[in-house]
Amino acid sequence: MQIERTAIEGVVILKPKVFTDKRGYFFESYSKRVFNEKVGNITFVQDNESMSTRGVLRGLHFQKPPYAQAKLVRVVQGEVLDVAVDIRRNSPTFGEHVAVKLSGENKRQLFIPRGFAHGYVVLSEEAIFQYKCDNYYMPEYEGGLLWNDPALKIDWLLATEEIVLSEKDQRQPLLKNMCLFP
Repeated sequence: MQIERTAIEGVVILKPKVFTDKRGYFFESYSKRVFNEKVGNITFVQDNESMSTRGVLRGLHFQKPPYAQAKLVRVVQGEVLDVAVDIRRNSPTFGEHVAVKLSGENKRQLFIPRGFAHGYVVLSEEAIFQYKCDNYYMPEYEGGLLWNDPALKIDWLLATEEIVLSEKDQRQPLLKNMCLFP
């Protein structure tokens, strides 16, 4: 497993070693030992999966303390643009983001520590997205950030009219109006 650091401390891209032959491919998608060695000692407690079609944007979501979540995300089919926004108020990178293309083809994964809002948009006709969380989902502690907040300057790689949002994601607050992580 190769680790690529990003511009924001703690957010890393994981590139697995993929073995291919005439039968197909094999790779180790997760090893607690390797992950702890190369990224940090995280105990994941929940795995989630979603399927979405082109233009669906899910996010930007987070869980408030004490139920904040770190996530390890990947795409098993299709392609997405995955985005992590630093919402730690005292961070030197507060309000900045990392955007990475994840796909079934490149098999990259993105680790997002606690204190980040997370979202993705589907770039292919369909995508199956999987992620591990280090804390359980608690609906009363969920938070969100408006996907097109001008202060964030996120290029979602699709035209606005192509974006498909839930009602909840259409009404999320701007970063400047939020009470966030310390």
